[in-house]
Parts: sequence; C-alpha cells; structure tokens
Amino acid sequence: MALDHVSVGVTDARRAKRFYDATLGALGLQVLHEVELPTRGLVGVGYGEPGGAPTFWIQTPMNEKPPQPGNGVHVAFAAPGRAAVDAFYLAALDHGGADDGRPGLRTEYSPDYYAAFVRDPDGNKLEAVRHGPD
Repeated sequence: MALDHVSVGVTDARRAKRFYDATLGALGLQVLHEVELPTRGLVGVGYGEPGGAPTFWIQTPMNEKPPQPGNGVHVAFAAPGRAAVDAFYLAALDHGGADDGRPGLRTEYSPDYYAAFVRDPDGNKLEAVRHGPD
C-alpha cells in the first residue's frame, strides 16, 4: 500500500500557509493547489514536489470545529540533505513554530538518521529527516 496524501488540521489556513511555505520550501516542496470557498475563504493548501500532485495538505476542518493534533501522530518529510533539515528547523522557528527536537543524529533509529522535530502554530508535530550521510 502506498499513501496518496496526508492532511493536518489548522485553525487559520492563511497563517498556516505562511508557516508551511517557509518550512516546506526549505525541503523543496511548493504549493500545488489551493481551495477557497466563497463563504469561508482559504480552507486548504496542497504541497508537493514541482510537477507532481499534492502529497501534504493543510486544511481547516470541513465540519468547522477546532482542529486537534493527534497524540503520538507526526508527519515526517524526507530531506535532500542535512542542511535542508537544519533549514526546515530554522524556518519553522522563524515562522511561528516551536522546537520539539533540535537537528541532530538520532542513532536510536539508525546510525545515520539525522532529523529535527517542530510543532506548527496549531500544535501539529512535524519532522524533517535525512537517512544516511550527505
């Protein structure tokens, strides 16, 4: 089984878009699709690799209730190198995110597992990871 896409809930799609444009941009991902509704404005943004389909979405919940980050749930993005992991982490902190694990080796997972963990402004946990050396 292959995943098609992952979505996380946000309270304000425009605010979240500013955060994700910076943090995912550090990994080479870009906005591929936006969803605007006449009565609610921007409600969803899909990110992915240039020329591809959106694989990661931010969205306000369709039932219009507050989003709630899952306990133990996080989304990990593959980074093209360790410098991209570092850039992801710094962009997150510069755009309203919170530290949840500084960039560094996580040898408990594997000898060359280099990652950083952050929380977006809504509390969703994100990771950028590079497997192997640069």
